[in-house]
Parts: sequence; structure tokens; C-alpha cells
Amino acid sequence: MLLMALARTNDFPDRDLKIADFAKALSHPARVAILKVLAEKKECICGELVADLPLAQSTVSQHLKALKELGLIQGT
Repeated sequence: MLLMALARTNDFPDRDLKIADFAKALSHPARVAILKVLAEKKECICGELVADLPLAQSTVSQHLKALKELGLIQGT
């Protein structure tokens, strides 16, 4: 039954799928914490985030990549 539900995501409008993707990205507490730090500092490098959060650099990088792919943050 679960497979059937997953396959039906194509039946939803693109906007609903995009909102679901944003909700999924924000459902992880590390990503929420990263967004809070970035909102306070306006700009930041990964190393500064690592200093502010209880996460390894590689973990922060993975979360930044996910946030960037959804357009929630910008950067290089």
C-alpha cells in the first residue's frame, strides 16, 4: 500500500510537491539551526557554522547542500 501512495505523488500539482520538499528540508533540526545562524549573521562560511553547531564539517556541508538545492540559501 505504501508503494502505491509513493507512486501517486505525480498526481499532485508541482507547487504542492515543492512545498512538501521545503517542509522535508525544514523537518531536520540541524537545518533549522543552520538557517537560524545564517539569518543572524547574514553570511557565513562553513567553518563558522561548524564552530557554532554541534556537527562535523562534513555533516554541515551535506545540510548546506540540501538547503541550497531547494533555494533556501545561496552561496558557493
